[in-house]
Amino acid sequence: MTRILFVCMGNICRSPTAEGVVRKILINKGLETIIKVDSAGTHGYHTGESPDPRTCEAALKRGIDLAGLRARKVVPEDFERFDLVLAMDRSNLAFLKRGARPEHHPKLGLFMEYARRFRIDEVPDPYYGGEKGFELVLDMAEDAGWGLIETLQSRK
Repeated sequence: MTRILFVCMGNICRSPTAEGVVRKILINKGLETIIKVDSAGTHGYHTGESPDPRTCEAALKRGIDLAGLRARKVVPEDFERFDLVLAMDRSNLAFLKRGARPEHHPKLGLFMEYARRFRIDEVPDPYYGGEKGFELVLDMAEDAGWGLIETLQSRK
């Protein structure tokens, strides 16, 4: 079983989007029993809250239901439990590296490292923007999500 954790700052926009998108890909490919996904935030600002309503609305338009997700903060045990911990941007990656023991650093990375079409390494935070920002995050998550699954499958 491979376990992947997606991480942004508050766990209400980018990381739950990545979780939902990748979960849908896994279900479509019949891989949901061998690859598990989750999401968390580097900060606990929104612990227990649902994803941002704009995130949920944009995802639902693509057949991805995020309503059951709840924000949580990354905990030290996550570095033990997960095989990959993928941040949405360099700032959150740096935060993760500060919180993880050195032996866990190899499992830390940026989600967009797996993208095929997008040539940027950070998923922009759509929180203070308009509807197009949430659509862009979904486009980026789909691209990187497919690349991630292809990469994992090629390692088997």
